[in-house]
Amino acid sequence: MSETFSVPVTVRGYETDVQGHLNQSVYINYAEHARWSLLKAAGISQSGLIGKGVGPVALETTIRYQRELVAGDEVEVTCGFDWGGGKTFRIQQTIRKTDGTVAAEITAVGGLMDLKERRLIANPRGLFKELAADASLFGL
Repeated sequence: MSETFSVPVTVRGYETDVQGHLNQSVYINYAEHARWSLLKAAGISQSGLIGKGVGPVALETTIRYQRELVAGDEVEVTCGFDWGGGKTFRIQQTIRKTDGTVAAEITAVGGLMDLKERRLIANPRGLFKELAADASLFGL
């Protein structure tokens, strides 16, 4: 797996539910924010991907909730890529409070879709390596 990248996030009041804890759908937003932040840090933009005729797709997302988050909590959202040999890759993510408490673990399976053919490309690892100014963020 790649070296873990992370971004800070502060839980905002409007993201909480009636019980006062972070709404379940927002965990996915935080994970997605960390993924796009990693891409940006590696030198890959949305327009760069579109220019190559590809776009990232989520094929599966699993969230394991461990501890609640409430408005004002400061967290780090990590992101690490685990490459296989095929058309897909895994992304391992952790949402952790500043005191080290793990709030959630997220595992996602993704791929890169050819936007014209509407099919996964054969070698997403190779394309990320080609496009990235800093491929080490992907463990490449």
